[in-house]
Amino acid sequence: MRTRKQTRAEEKAEFAPPDISLPRVVTITKTEGPTVSPLKRDTAPSSTRSKLPKMFQFPLVVILSFALSQLGYSLTWSYTKAPLVAHARPLSTWADWGLIVGWRVFELALGWFGNYDGYDITALNLLSSGPPLYLLFAFYETPPSALLAAITIETLATYIPFRLLRPLSKEHAAPDTVPNAEIVTDRPITLLTTLLAGAIYSVTLFFAYATYLPEYLVVHLTSLRSIASAHEATYVGLLPVTLVLGFAARAFVFTPAEATPPTRAEPFDPAAATLPQTVRWNFWGWSAQTKVVIRRTALLMAVSGANTFLQTRLTVQGVETPGAVAWSSVWVLAAAVTGLGLGAVGSV
Repeated sequence: MRTRKQTRAEEKAEFAPPDISLPRVVTITKTEGPTVSPLKRDTAPSSTRSKLPKMFQFPLVVILSFALSQLGYSLTWSYTKAPLVAHARPLSTWADWGLIVGWRVFELALGWFGNYDGYDITALNLLSSGPPLYLLFAFYETPPSALLAAITIETLATYIPFRLLRPLSKEHAAPDTVPNAEIVTDRPITLLTTLLAGAIYSVTLFFAYATYLPEYLVVHLTSLRSIASAHEATYVGLLPVTLVLGFAARAFVFTPAEATPPTRAEPFDPAAATLPQTVRWNFWGWSAQTKVVIRRTALLMAVSGANTFLQTRLTVQGVETPGAVAWSSVWVLAAAVTGLGLGAVGSV
């Protein structure tokens, strides 16, 4: 027989709300070593800066560049300098030596203090050293193997010192992580922009051949035997050379511009702006990417023109000053139009 207390206990148990307990949070801790993000892991080898004092780094770049260049030419003398002796102009004065050596140091200084990495300075060197060598190939019947060996030595003598003492920039070390990475790393875009730049160089050179350049070649390059190459040139025939220059121009101008992060435009009130502010806005009020294109195109024009002039005027037999100016003007114009074209593609 149930008691009254048992009956009340059963009624309470029947009508009592279900026991809903809050979920328990279980924390599991684990002690691990330091982690490295994917970005840092990919760029770690390229982001290691030289431990040398900064005051010694650029002099070491110059010494290494000259040493590698001399070593390369010494080891390949019979394949490089020997075929060029027949058309070489000896540097007979200290002024000539000073101009050649001083310009080389100045070119390295532009790359070093302009904060360019090994890829940038190599592309710039190829674009500035290519035109004088192409002159020897097109009009002086110089063996292509000798010219290829010479440009390889110059390229390595420029790239190796920068690569040893300065890390690669992010667009070259880790292009997948930069702004507009889908453009920078896209192979069809790489191919098309290279073709565009190469075509511009080809058309510019063909235009010069068809207009003013033959006259200057005949009159002011006195050691030329024939200018048949200028009259026989075609757009397609020039492409093997100009595509190499187009690839270098794309690497030097297009890739860094596209990898530049966008910045907020500075506020400009035309009603309240002063005359200097208005002039500055009209001439330099561009986006960050456009400014990169302008700076690098201007540098490419200056370096290509100056190096082509000095190398042809001082190191090639029979080249007079007007002839060197005419030949260098072709490549200055090509660099300007190429930068304009690549900048227009990047702004789309």
